[in-house]
Amino acid sequence: MEVIRVKTVSVCMAVYNGEKFIREQIQSVLIELQSNDELLIFDDLSTDATVKIAAEFDYDHRVRIVKNQIQLGVVKNFDRALGQAKGDYIFLCDQDDVWLPGKVNLCVTALQKHLLVVTDCKLVDEILNETAPSFFNRRHSGNGVFKNIWKNSYLGCCMAFRKELLSLALPIPAKIPMHDMWLGLLAELKGSVLFMPIQLSLYRRHQFAISATAGKSNLSIFRKVYVRAVLIICLIKRIFYFRFIKSTKNI
Repeated sequence: MEVIRVKTVSVCMAVYNGEKFIREQIQSVLIELQSNDELLIFDDLSTDATVKIAAEFDYDHRVRIVKNQIQLGVVKNFDRALGQAKGDYIFLCDQDDVWLPGKVNLCVTALQKHLLVVTDCKLVDEILNETAPSFFNRRHSGNGVFKNIWKNSYLGCCMAFRKELLSLALPIPAKIPMHDMWLGLLAELKGSVLFMPIQLSLYRRHQFAISATAGKSNLSIFRKVYVRAVLIICLIKRIFYFRFIKSTKNI
């Protein structure tokens, strides 16, 4: 008999013009969830059939679709979704990947000891042909605050964390380059992070992909230094506020 998990899971999916692949992704996520979990789909004013396809799953009480009133961009869209997540464990989810069996249970088990977990994934093309067996190997993924500030290996679609991280992470500063870097680095500074070398999703890379995480950055050296300086300043401010200002207010 399958053991029913008591604590709940929220999957936060930020979407925009994802009609081509979103149905397959939603299906792969729902298979992993229990009846008391939720899938939050936040649409950032898609102009294609993304919302219509997502609405095909309205029959499932676990699915909630939210349409933004103004276009927010990927980071702010995830920020909004995370702010409404009710689960004990939070999973980030892209619109065009495919989750593999066992992803949620393995991550939840790891989160008993760690604040955040990052799982490996296989890189695939548009029709799911494998192009690289391991994102970790390709990106040299692993722990390290300074390592990940300079070359981020926190891949959002492969991340899950305990809800307590949100009290520190939200709201995500407007100037942060990507939400996954912010969440991952804060988790390292606050608690334990595990990079789990098990491929639990298919990371689809195609011409319409919003992020270019698996490839080389097109930013100039000046821009790279600037965004990392902003990130460091934001991290220091948030940690200082959380440890001193917020704790003083709660006395």
